[in-house]
Amino acid sequence: MSEASAPAPDRPLVLGSSSPYRRELLSRLHLQFQTASPAVDETGLPGESPLGMARRLALAKARAVAQQFPQAVVIGSDQVADLGGAALGKPGSHERAVAQLRQMSGQVVIFQTAVAVVCAATGFEQLDVAPVRVTFRRLTDAEIESYLRTEQPYDCAGSARSEGLGIALLDAIESDDPSALVGLPLIRTCRMIRAAGVKVL
Repeated sequence: MSEASAPAPDRPLVLGSSSPYRRELLSRLHLQFQTASPAVDETGLPGESPLGMARRLALAKARAVAQQFPQAVVIGSDQVADLGGAALGKPGSHERAVAQLRQMSGQVVIFQTAVAVVCAATGFEQLDVAPVRVTFRRLTDAEIESYLRTEQPYDCAGSARSEGLGIALLDAIESDDPSALVGLPLIRTCRMIRAAGVKVL
């Protein structure tokens, strides 16, 4: 359960995620909410684009948690790094993180961050995507190793923890929703939960 300083919304608010990054981002809105882990297989489908994968998983997560909390407004989100049409997910290990960062060195990567809001009781469903265009510097193996030893970003899409030392890997970030790269696009999230009946302010 996450604490908040503002009154509770008319409907309970649930973040369908176990991510500490998304929990911290949503807590910035000073709303009462709880978290629940969605039981969703995050394996990509054959021929699925990174954008399609992010959209499908965000909605699947929100729907899965909405089944547990039918009266609640549920937020689901997913992020997939798109390198030339190839999906880069969470590395899960040091070796895979090294390989990802070598691939992204000197490249432009689009981080597709999808967010879905679902309320089973009212039949409300909305889905949106906040793409973030990220330009990586040319990275040496020593820089990659130093970054990974410090941050250990093995639970981050594309091994990129931009809110920490990962910012030093980058030349530029372009986005219309500043928190999207961390994992939850708050501008879009606010818009969607307001539409679902949650009073943000």
